[in-house]
Amino acid sequence: MFGKQLGVTETTIPGLMLFDLPVHGDQRGWFKENWQREKMMAAGLPDFGPVQNNVSFNDAPGTTRGIHAEPWDKWVSVATGRIFGAWVDLREGPGFGAVFTAEIDPSRAIFVPRGVGNAFQTLEPNTAYTYLVNDHWSPDAEYSFVNLADETVAIDWPIPLSDAQLSDKDRAHPRLADVTPVGPRKILVTGANGQLGRALRAEFDGMPHVEYAGRDDLDLTGDLASARRWRDYGVIINAAAYTAVDGAESDRAAAWAANATGVSALARVAADNGITLVHVSSDYVFDGAIDRPYREDDPTAPAGVYGQTKAAGDAAVMVAPRHYVVRTSWVVGDGGNFVRTMASLAERGINPTVVDDQVGRLTFTSELARGIRHLIETDAPFGIYNLTGGGEPRSWADIARRVFELTGHDPQRVTPVSTAEYFANAAGPIAPRPANSVLDLTKIERSGFRPQNADDSLRSYLA
Repeated sequence: MFGKQLGVTETTIPGLMLFDLPVHGDQRGWFKENWQREKMMAAGLPDFGPVQNNVSFNDAPGTTRGIHAEPWDKWVSVATGRIFGAWVDLREGPGFGAVFTAEIDPSRAIFVPRGVGNAFQTLEPNTAYTYLVNDHWSPDAEYSFVNLADETVAIDWPIPLSDAQLSDKDRAHPRLADVTPVGPRKILVTGANGQLGRALRAEFDGMPHVEYAGRDDLDLTGDLASARRWRDYGVIINAAAYTAVDGAESDRAAAWAANATGVSALARVAADNGITLVHVSSDYVFDGAIDRPYREDDPTAPAGVYGQTKAAGDAAVMVAPRHYVVRTSWVVGDGGNFVRTMASLAERGINPTVVDDQVGRLTFTSELARGIRHLIETDAPFGIYNLTGGGEPRSWADIARRVFELTGHDPQRVTPVSTAEYFANAAGPIAPRPANSVLDLTKIERSGFRPQNADDSLRSYLA
């Protein structure tokens, strides 16, 4: 037992990790660091955030408990004695039913991910079995079980179950064929009725673990902490936002509440519950004054209220350890938008005046939803990502001409003007617009995502 170095062994069950623990002893007894976050994370242990420590004391050899799959992660070890541990993957997927067994003494520990069934049999008297978990017990928690004697699992118990001590409840658990697999942690989409929310519904269509919440379903400015059993969720995609750029100049309280205060509350929930928070941001966090595409590490410098609230929301999200801030621009989706307006004007014979001194790329909500799913499913490194359509940047006037052309109309009917000229006679406050809204896409492309050319997306959208 003595003389080991801290080390980890990958098992035949994904995410189930067996650790060797250094134990130091002398004539007085022994000492070990049973769980040490910094060292064990460096060795590969997820930062699972334990909140409770439990101990199961067992008098006699042959005491057998399990097989229980719980909706939380566990760090299992032994304080005194020795056990035979058995683990069965009860998670939905190709690994369902996989088995791993090992003996655990004070010099070993094992990390058991959510959805993996956990059981043990004591091999020595006075065995103290201890485990850290990253959620508090709840009567609402959903468990899954499989019978200790299941013939398919076929665990070779050192002490036959006929001679072991086990509960009637454990004896009555179902066979593997009758077990409902444990699904993945839930994904919650907020702002689910907006343009991006509808695109996310289409992107995740048919996935039962994805839930959708509109404004009436989840109040981001209310008591979020008790709004859900948050430990059942793995990801929150925040598609809710105040997007009236000009309206924010006068309706400041509403803009700050939706884009900053509510986002801060979501970040707190995510941080407290180990949830990945995906937050959609905007090119308006920049003033548009530089002459190159904006990178993720460029300092924000919002010129208007809308951009200020979005920048504040970005800063709040980055407090959550697991976060993706997805900055985008010129969003087009299902509903009223610039492209639909230009197509309608073209069809009705109206010749529009469109600004030509703002440059950027269109981002279709279907592409934005696809990129968000990519970040989640590939476990891309957390942080800020720019995500827009690809291809050459264009001005709004260029895009208007292209809409006219693709719908069979003369693009010369579009008259270009400066932003100052366009808003010269506007009634009410007008938010400053970034002249340069082009975002550098190098980082997300390195993650393996290839944004579709914005012109190809435009062509498909109009078709």
